[in-house]
Amino acid sequence: QVQLVESGGGLVQAGGSLRLSCAASGRTFSSYGMGWFRQAPGKEREFVAAIIWSGSTTNYADSVKGRFTISRDNAKNTVYLQMNSLKPDDTAVYYCAAARFGTFGALPTEYDYWGQGTQVTVSS
Repeated sequence: QVQLVESGGGLVQAGGSLRLSCAASGRTFSSYGMGWFRQAPGKEREFVAAIIWSGSTTNYADSVKGRFTISRDNAKNTVYLQMNSLKPDDTAVYYCAAARFGTFGALPTEYDYWGQGTQVTVSS
């Protein structure tokens, strides 16, 4: 069992930056693939970024490529999402997710554990 706790959300102006963190419990964090998803009001949950268990490979949605960076520190059981050049369309609740088999796919069904989410609001 893995518990995930996100932090770092908040209100920021367009063009600004935020860094989200996701702290994981459990001794097997380093074997999990990790992902970030987001869900805006009235919309389905969508993929943002993912990182393989080793951190050597990442995957991004086209809408955030070049602006967001996912990284992980296995010694700290933490995954990060650095978000730059934020836009109002990035406003959503951001969720961290863990995949037991170390994958880093874009489908929510590939992930086994989810955090409670953190709100990101970008004002214009």
